[in-house]
Amino acid sequence: MLTTNCTFLENELLDAARLFKNRPQSIVHAFRFEEGVFFNDFTVDNERFSFEDRGQVRDELIFKRLERRFAKLRLYEILSKKYGEEMPWGALTGIRPTKLAYTETEQGNDYVSLFRQMHVKEENIRLVERVLETQKGIYEKKDGNTDVFVSLPFCPTKCAYCSFITAPIDKTRAFLPAYLTCLEKELAAATDSVGRLRSVYIGGGTPFALDAPDLERVLKATAPILEKFDPKAEYTVEAGRPDVFDEDKLRLLKDYGVTRICINPQTFSDETLRKIGRKHTVADFYNAYALSEKYGFSVNIDLIAGLTDERVDTFEDGVKKAVATGADNITVHCLSLKSGAKLKEETSYIENDFISTMVASSREILARAGYAPYYMYRQKYQAGNNENVGWTKSGKACTYNIDVMEETADNLAAGANAISKRVYNEKGLITRFASQKDLKTYIENIDGIIAKKRKFFE
Repeated sequence: MLTTNCTFLENELLDAARLFKNRPQSIVHAFRFEEGVFFNDFTVDNERFSFEDRGQVRDELIFKRLERRFAKLRLYEILSKKYGEEMPWGALTGIRPTKLAYTETEQGNDYVSLFRQMHVKEENIRLVERVLETQKGIYEKKDGNTDVFVSLPFCPTKCAYCSFITAPIDKTRAFLPAYLTCLEKELAAATDSVGRLRSVYIGGGTPFALDAPDLERVLKATAPILEKFDPKAEYTVEAGRPDVFDEDKLRLLKDYGVTRICINPQTFSDETLRKIGRKHTVADFYNAYALSEKYGFSVNIDLIAGLTDERVDTFEDGVKKAVATGADNITVHCLSLKSGAKLKEETSYIENDFISTMVASSREILARAGYAPYYMYRQKYQAGNNENVGWTKSGKACTYNIDVMEETADNLAAGANAISKRVYNEKGLITRFASQKDLKTYIENIDGIIAKKRKFFE
């Protein structure tokens, strides 16, 4: 479908083309750079287009950044005019619009002008402005800052929309004892690699899929990191689905100093829950929430816009019910179907004509209720080409989410399929170290993982 003489642009241009429901049969791209001018020539279904854009180039990094920007913008404009389609985020295909806004501001540029040049809708420019405002006092670019992530890739069942490397715990329970032993070894070694601790986040999967004694092993292994670096650091457990909540697990979290949890219904419709393979009801969510309230946790609730056959009024009702709980954080995701998700196999790509209406309604309902957007990100194959947004009450934003989405701090990640990051803010560089994805391979290679990760964080 697409050919280009500029190899580092191939995926970028494909991403721009995939934004559109209608797509051309062929795209041929030719690029050259002469005396500060970026020449991009496109032949789209035998129709020729030529563009010249000027940019100040100081090094190769800026050269590539500008060429990506110009080439995607021009292809977007061609296809948008050809098919009469406009996207909420215009020609922006990256997952972190707010990070781009920060980068432009730090370089003395006006990101609003850039976003308008890239055809981003005005309401989304305002969303970025509000996110940056909410992040003030939390956002911090300082080399050596560290967040710790602990991966528990176990779930009660696999949801139809899920593409994570997880499996029902009944199928993976045989690996659990050895996995926990490896996790304990990895976390013990991690104390050599933490800089200034910002937060600890135990995520999944569904951490509460573990029985209380197994969960305590994870909490006990994580405790020395907090004790050594900052006992008062933000501490989150993404507890997960309400059908695995019980008081013993919640009491354990409180005893080990956990400050934040996630209770994730995804929808407040029992009919939708059945369709996506969630083995719980809305009543189960309310029971889990009531149990959690006894322990004073700051609670996040996850919702997904665009789930199977869900109507706009059903989704809006769910957002209102989430608000009515009084939760400190509410995260609104837009359905993203990747390889490995059951729904992806059933529908090549979901085109939900009502997604943008759902997104607009959620923004209005949450803002009216006193919530502010505090982080956001985008994904490929996201229904309606929209975004995921975390909303917060005043003073209740999650530091971990901001650090991860803005990529401002090291992320020391332990466990299978965990990706650690070194962030060199002063150099503008990020490096990554990924552990093996599947449980068996991770367990077999734990000593090598620990050695390589220690070197990675030296």
